[in-house]
Amino acid sequence: MDPLTMAVATALVGAMATDAWQRVTDAVVALWRRASPERADRVGAELDGLREDVLAVRAQPAPDPEAEQVLAAVWQGRLARLADGNAELRAELQRLLTEVLTPQLPRAEQEHVTGIIRQNVQADRRSKVVQAGENITIHGGL
Repeated sequence: MDPLTMAVATALVGAMATDAWQRVTDAVVALWRRASPERADRVGAELDGLREDVLAVRAQPAPDPEAEQVLAAVWQGRLARLADGNAELRAELQRLLTEVLTPQLPRAEQEHVTGIIRQNVQADRRSKVVQAGENITIHGGL
């Protein structure tokens, strides 16, 4: 999992449920227009669909957080393919996250997005790293 694209996708899904959704859409389409101009208009239409999906999920009597995670996973894949191996586009994604997406989110969602970025773990060849989103129990050595 790439923490940057996951954080951007998660913030994108959350921001589409806010009043700033059009600004967010414009910013994401502008990113696509720079990186892959032939797909920019299509991405704009897909973002309109994403907004409808997010609003439908959040309108449920008992909203399903897993449904939003699925939407975020779809957009994470799109963002990862867009920025694959391109340091300049990754910097643009970071700027999009910091300057456009995160400020539009309620405080709890902002904290969730920044938590995704903090999950990035680095290790060398001799290290053993276990990273989990839930509790784990380890018996014996790794």
